[in-house]
Amino acid sequence: MEIGLNQSSTDGFILLGIFSHSQTDLVLFSAVMVVFTVALCGNVLLIFLIYADPRLHTPMYFFLSQLSLMDLVLVCTNVPKMAANFLSGRKSISFVCCGIQIGLFVCLVGSEGLLLGLMAYDRYVAISHPLHYPNLMSQGVCLQIVGSSWAFGIIDGLIQMVVVMTFPYCGLREVDHFFCEMLSLLKLACMDMSIFENVIFACCVFMLLLPFSIIVASYARILGAVLHMRSAQARKKALATCSSHLTAVSLFYGAAMFIYLRPRRYRAPSHDKVVSVFYTVLTPMLNPLIYSLRNREVMGALMKGLDRRRIVNQH
Repeated sequence: MEIGLNQSSTDGFILLGIFSHSQTDLVLFSAVMVVFTVALCGNVLLIFLIYADPRLHTPMYFFLSQLSLMDLVLVCTNVPKMAANFLSGRKSISFVCCGIQIGLFVCLVGSEGLLLGLMAYDRYVAISHPLHYPNLMSQGVCLQIVGSSWAFGIIDGLIQMVVVMTFPYCGLREVDHFFCEMLSLLKLACMDMSIFENVIFACCVFMLLLPFSIIVASYARILGAVLHMRSAQARKKALATCSSHLTAVSLFYGAAMFIYLRPRRYRAPSHDKVVSVFYTVLTPMLNPLIYSLRNREVMGALMKGLDRRRIVNQH
């Protein structure tokens, strides 16, 4: 098969990006970098608090630390390269770096989606079976849940990275996105990709709807258990605990479903790029804020750490 414009299948790509150098886009770029910095600091701080404070050594916070780790790697996968290209005026990305971006992105999105689903099951067990919770969510079970989430994402990311990067690419090789997003890259392949795109669509349906169905089923059972609670205070505490998780789930799945479960004829690169910023940058920033500001234990650990630092500085 011939490759157009005398380019080999292992040449780099051009990332068209999302920002121009207009005054408005400079402000938007600055806003994205602020969000990126907050996401970076917020997730690092949350991970540190969870591992440093013994009161947070529970299954829920262990899962939350892994969610923060996934968000931390996700936000570092695409934004630094986008920022470097924007500031330098260069839009190129090597073939290898493009493949790494695809693999990491698919891995992290898949892992985070499954982990959010299993975190819903954890909340169901905690609220519906509180007496059996220590046995049902033992350390071994927690490690299996986290391990299966990472394994699922890593295997999926590796498969899609290898498959996508074996296709021949030609023409101008301009990716209409700010990172090597799989669907945008497939448009540049020098062959009919309709069958593979249908396979990808089926995989996305499975990857998104399987964890989402676990979440729906878990929260249906949780709602039933909460409604049967006699104590108004217990109901309030249960709903407060679950509302943080539901907010994070809504942000993640809303954006992911908008991009990957829409029919092809309704897809527009401009829409996809904006929504991608939402769940690759904004959601990783919001998750630690949602879980910390609405959680007394995390805020208590933060205050304890600040008090300890203040005492050390005074001496």
